[in-house]
Amino acid sequence: MPKPRETKPADAISFLQSDHRRLESSFRKLEKARDRDRKSEVAHKVCEALRIHTQIEEEIFYPALLAATRDKRACHQAEVEHNGLRTLIAEIEQTSPREIFFDARVHVLFELLTHRIEQEEKPGGVFAIARKSSMDQEAVAKRLRARKRQLEGDPTLIDLARSQQPRQTRARTRDRVIELAMQSLS
Repeated sequence: MPKPRETKPADAISFLQSDHRRLESSFRKLEKARDRDRKSEVAHKVCEALRIHTQIEEEIFYPALLAATRDKRACHQAEVEHNGLRTLIAEIEQTSPREIFFDARVHVLFELLTHRIEQEEKPGGVFAIARKSSMDQEAVAKRLRARKRQLEGDPTLIDLARSQQPRQTRARTRDRVIELAMQSLS
């Protein structure tokens, strides 16, 4: 019997929540892995998936949220927490599962991710704010899906644009994206 086709979440929040569940499941697999080679393989996949997730949120979801709500606090908090995730990801990728701090780093990364997910999904959290806003959930979901496919197809694009821009340039680019989004809402 053929496998039922996976349905695509129709809105941005459902798309991101579905991605959260996949990330949590992947972390559970990583924490259960005992074989060092398997642990290294799963860790690489988890880190790449998390990099993609944070990148699409920063490039698409949070600018759309800011344009729809003007809530800088939520966007700034996400950026700071994503930077913390990226730092730990880099450390994990440079550490062998044989090294003493590998498991500790993985555990802390999962705790940070869990905290970030709670901030987004809790009642009154980022997703609740987005649902009440004028954000075009379907359009944002389409952009998230397309960008995720692009990054999965070419991992060299992950964090590339971010790493090649000085911080001030990234801020100006983000501000310009927000300005354009605001104009399109008018």
